[in-house]
Amino acid sequence: MKLDGIDIKILHELQKNGRITNVELAELVNLSPTACLVRVKRLQAEGYIEGYAAQINARKLGQTLTVFTEVTLKNHRQTDFARFQSAVDKIDQLRECHLVSGGYDYMLKFVTASVGEYQAIMERLTAMDIGIDKYFSFVVLKSPIVRSQMPLTSLFPA
Repeated sequence: MKLDGIDIKILHELQKNGRITNVELAELVNLSPTACLVRVKRLQAEGYIEGYAAQINARKLGQTLTVFTEVTLKNHRQTDFARFQSAVDKIDQLRECHLVSGGYDYMLKFVTASVGEYQAIMERLTAMDIGIDKYFSFVVLKSPIVRSQMPLTSLFPA
């Protein structure tokens, strides 16, 4: 399915406000409500829209710790990457896992309740023999800019 500018605008508006009504969305993208709904349903069916979720303000709930972790594996066979990814995928505190180029293999993002919880996770991972050679931890002190929306209209101009 090829997307046009209106599809991109629909995705742009939905990522800003997933609870927008179809009528409001249709007005923003200059479509009739019926035509807009047809497009949204098609975008969902084709997998462009994976779901809708609430953005929770964790600071209101209590204190958390965010840690970025660089991980280097001992070996670089496909089975080594698969074993590592399978193991970390089971960790609820893992928010992101990226296979990257450069001086290490993975960049992980954890959100935990404390340094102790993070340390326990890393001790479990290194004890599991899943191929970790070394890792470096970077504790986030402050996050002055965090964006959850992608700049769709500039990434994919009509």
